[in-house]
Amino acid sequence: MTDVVDAADEPRAADGRVPGRRGLATRQRLLECAAEMLRTTSYRDLKVVDIAREAGTSPATFYQYFPDVESAILILADDMVQAGVAQFAEAVTGTTWRGRSGYEAAEALADAMITFWADHLPVLRVVDLATDEGDGRFANVRTRLLNDLNNALATAAADQQRAGRGQPGLDPNAVAGVLVAMLAHVSAHRLGFEFWGVRTDDLRATMARIIFWSISGQKPPV
Repeated sequence: MTDVVDAADEPRAADGRVPGRRGLATRQRLLECAAEMLRTTSYRDLKVVDIAREAGTSPATFYQYFPDVESAILILADDMVQAGVAQFAEAVTGTTWRGRSGYEAAEALADAMITFWADHLPVLRVVDLATDEGDGRFANVRTRLLNDLNNALATAAADQQRAGRGQPGLDPNAVAGVLVAMLAHVSAHRLGFEFWGVRTDDLRATMARIIFWSISGQKPPV
């Protein structure tokens, strides 16, 4: 069966039109150039003319698809959210959080977060900066990215408590919130840890052990 895409979900030009195939390719090239330039250029210094030049087109063409640079970055952020939610869900769905399989799920989650942050760090930096400045649109991006993971970990913590394991007496939402904050913060600052001689493998293993113990209440089987 062929999936039917809702027209409301299709990429649109700045005036609301749905671009044709060539237009969609141009739009995507502009987004990819913006994302790549964010790796070496400050968000505040990124200009429409520079993105257009990098994409081999004109500022006028850029404005056909995006009102400004910030709008393009918000689209990149939305795409990032969809990818992240799927990756994080895959890492935690279906595990019993017991024994070797539970610990492997914790390892998979730690690895997924580190990898995701490395892949999307330029956009995530903008999200954090704009959120700290009080921009609700970017704050919403961060909430959507991590909310399902937070809920899944809170449910797992509650399930373990009901089974007589886990962390009795602690609010499962607090357990989940602390774990998600740890994962995001450590993943965001991985390069800083490496600068001080802390290996990424050790960060990954440490987070996996903390996740497993916090959810299951068991000593990691390592």
